[in-house]
Amino acid sequence: MSEVFENNSVLSLLRNFYIRNRKAILIIFSIFLILVILYVSNNQITKTNNVKAAKIYNDWTSQETESENGKILANKLFNQLVDTYEDSGYAQIALINQASLEAKNGNLEKALEYYEILTSSTEGYSGNKLYNKISRINTARINYALENYDEALNVLEKYSSSSNALIHELIGDILAKQDKFDLAKEQYIIAKGKYTDETSLSIISMKISNIPSE
Repeated sequence: MSEVFENNSVLSLLRNFYIRNRKAILIIFSIFLILVILYVSNNQITKTNNVKAAKIYNDWTSQETESENGKILANKLFNQLVDTYEDSGYAQIALINQASLEAKNGNLEKALEYYEILTSSTEGYSGNKLYNKISRINTARINYALENYDEALNVLEKYSSSSNALIHELIGDILAKQDKFDLAKEQYIIAKGKYTDETSLSIISMKISNIPSE
């Protein structure tokens, strides 16, 4: 009997709480429902876009580029993939491949353009951190080759405290070109402490020894 009474008391308390806070409860529930709908919709859109991006990517990679018509179609597919599905993994892989090809062929400005698009599309909490790091390192390298030293440093600033020895070595190279020898030496020493293979250690030791005193 006491259990029935206790249950009725709990129900009464809940009912009174709902009546007093009905407006706030309905607002919270509505917001929650909207968020769920947006999440589900976004997932569905992402899946649909990935399917479409995969189709374009496959068409692009299978395209014959020996002929002039083939090159034109390949470029059209690449641009469609990047312009329409920039945030998809397929577009990001395509950007890495195309940027690498352009750099290999000496088209540094074009390669830089693709890497900058990749950096932008992989930023943020939901971005691809690995691709973002690859993009930033290669962007810095190209800017270094083009003697855009400030731009090269700016793009690496995000990883200035990274555990990646290569990044610290690259920052050291850029600073050395700016005649900031003490700062360059600091970066080389950090890189030396993170390298484990003998070849890299030998190269970085040589760079340290070649740093002139300021």
